[in-house]
Amino acid sequence: MSYKDEQLHEEKVFKDPVHRYVHVRDRVIWDLIATPEFQRLRRIKQLGTTNITFHGAEHSRFNHSLGVYEIVRRIIYNFQDRAHWNNDYRLLCLCAALLHDLGHGPFSHSFEKVFKLDHEHFTQQIILGDTYVNKILERVQPGFAQDVADVIAKTYSDKLVVSLISSQIDADRMDYLQRDAYFTGVSYGHFDMERILRVMRPIEDQVVIKSSGMHAVEDYIMSRYQMYWQVYFHPVTRSAEVILTKILHRAKYLYESDYAFKLQPLHFLSFFSGNVSLAEYLKLDESIVHYYFQLWQEEDDEILRDLCERFMNRRLFKYVEFNPNKQMNDWMKLYQLFKDAGIDPDYYLVVDSSSDLPYDFYRPGEEEERLPIHLLLQNETLKELSRHSDIVEAISGKKRTDHKLYFPKDLLLAIKDKAIVQEITDILYSKEMS
Repeated sequence: MSYKDEQLHEEKVFKDPVHRYVHVRDRVIWDLIATPEFQRLRRIKQLGTTNITFHGAEHSRFNHSLGVYEIVRRIIYNFQDRAHWNNDYRLLCLCAALLHDLGHGPFSHSFEKVFKLDHEHFTQQIILGDTYVNKILERVQPGFAQDVADVIAKTYSDKLVVSLISSQIDADRMDYLQRDAYFTGVSYGHFDMERILRVMRPIEDQVVIKSSGMHAVEDYIMSRYQMYWQVYFHPVTRSAEVILTKILHRAKYLYESDYAFKLQPLHFLSFFSGNVSLAEYLKLDESIVHYYFQLWQEEDDEILRDLCERFMNRRLFKYVEFNPNKQMNDWMKLYQLFKDAGIDPDYYLVVDSSSDLPYDFYRPGEEEERLPIHLLLQNETLKELSRHSDIVEAISGKKRTDHKLYFPKDLLLAIKDKAIVQEITDILYSKEMS
């Protein structure tokens, strides 16, 4: 029997709080899970700084990756013997599902913004580079690693395969909504996944939903909308992320200014220089980041020391609502007042924006064309979801954006010049910002 078709002597299972069990029978999948590159995902939290707001959110990208694999495994099982489904793609889909988040780094999105990195780029590098993962994939057959990478990058020729991993109703979203809801303890992200899996149907270039399952999909879309605004964009979580980002900016600035760190930040040097190798990227996980943040609380630089102490001990910034289209003059006044008070506004006066598009229909020619969710009607024709659902139509194509202004209230209270304090307070808590 070839490696591609080899099955384990006995099925392996992972006990999972969301799916009850994750089932593994393929030798290839079992071997991929055992690689150092995949095991590293245990040390990368799925939700970054969200555990500072929701203390249960300690789950990892390892958990999530197994969950996405399990959902795809179940979808493929349901697709067997259906028209348009080629079971030769089974292992390709399973591998892509398992490895889709392989390139995420610590506090992924914050790191990417500060150091101008792209986790999708590193996912490709891990799959195609000199790694244990690559050796296993190439053992399946020459070029198989490239196929897996192409599915994850959404460039693979068979769009049906891609849609299982990346679409507006894919295994990735179905897992993280339920998993994040479970670990944060909220009720928003729950929907009837069992029903959705039962009404999924493969056609030539995408997965569609039987029209009888429309209400389950409506529930899924609303769950996603609620999770983004109640959990992912929670202002306290964003405050922690603002501080995290400012720590990284400050450490990078100090390095570029030849500041003498008490302990040379060896794990960050390539990030600071902008020349990160794959080996160096894989060495950095959240335990290492926390180690440096802990040490930097003893640094001579007052700003780095204070920001790290805030992050490690949850002394977060306060916030007010902010409208950048109407209040930039207020922000400029605050910027100068902070400077006059001896508080560096580049680190302690931060505008943060969050935005989400819960569902969109197809707009040809746009930079990011979104393949819509289609319903399969009884007469075997397709109809785009928002044209059949009043609920989805109401939110289709509507991007919601939220802006907040973050600042350290404790530092403001410590300002000796009470006139400046009063002026800052008057601006921050005016009717426009309240």
